[in-house]
Amino acid sequence: MAMYNRRRFVSRLLMVLSWAAAVSGMFVLLLILGTLVYRGVGGLNLAVFTENTPPPGSAGGILNAIFGSVVMTLLGTALGTPIGILAGTYMAEYGRNTWLTTVVRFINDILLSAPSIVIGLFVYEVMVVTMGHFSAWAGGVALALLVLPVVVRTTEDMLLLVPDGLREAAAALGSPRWLVISKVCYRAAKAGMVTGVLLAIARVTGETAPLLFTALNNQFMSTNMNAPMANLPVVIFQFALSPYPEWQQLAWTAALLITMTVLILNIGARALSTQNSKKN
Repeated sequence: MAMYNRRRFVSRLLMVLSWAAAVSGMFVLLLILGTLVYRGVGGLNLAVFTENTPPPGSAGGILNAIFGSVVMTLLGTALGTPIGILAGTYMAEYGRNTWLTTVVRFINDILLSAPSIVIGLFVYEVMVVTMGHFSAWAGGVALALLVLPVVVRTTEDMLLLVPDGLREAAAALGSPRWLVISKVCYRAAKAGMVTGVLLAIARVTGETAPLLFTALNNQFMSTNMNAPMANLPVVIFQFALSPYPEWQQLAWTAALLITMTVLILNIGARALSTQNSKKN
């Protein structure tokens, strides 16, 4: 009886601690979101989306930074996603038990957990120093290196969830392996793979360090990929540290925009994942 009471006490204690930890995490998250909304929503106006970043002490917008962030995020996604899907496909379909897959998985896990500032420093040494200047190309490559491991991991995991019976049934009809993968495996794992890409985009949307080392910033609207380009994370970093109230307000507004974007992408990824689970 004493042992039973002790176990029940430990169980209830752990449950209380778990609830306390969950409530603490939710409280901090709501506090951050509430602060962002409180400080950022006041600066939302038409000028934010139609004017470029202003000189010190002046009002303006962040159109050039929004444009630069969208361009470099799309570039990073376009570079990292195909390579990640192909690598994940090899690991799940062709080399499932080979030493090469083990090595690639190990390196991918290291890349997945590597600090983004290390990725930025690597691209700085390889591209910025070689080219002699900052550029949007370098920023896109840095973001691609952050997109890549997320896509590789999700693609491999989603393809491994596809039952081998589907592959065998398609192969029994005489379909070549590439057709089985493209028409059967990809279709069955599509929702999970798209979820992985959305999560990868959400991860790189707010990254500051890689862009600080590669694309830097630009006070003006620029479509030249071979030159520094404005972007939201670096604008937030620089404007938040400035002594000008107008710049600080724009930093809060830009942070709110990035947070809402990441939140929408995460909700979309969760919705796709839930839909896929219901189908299975």
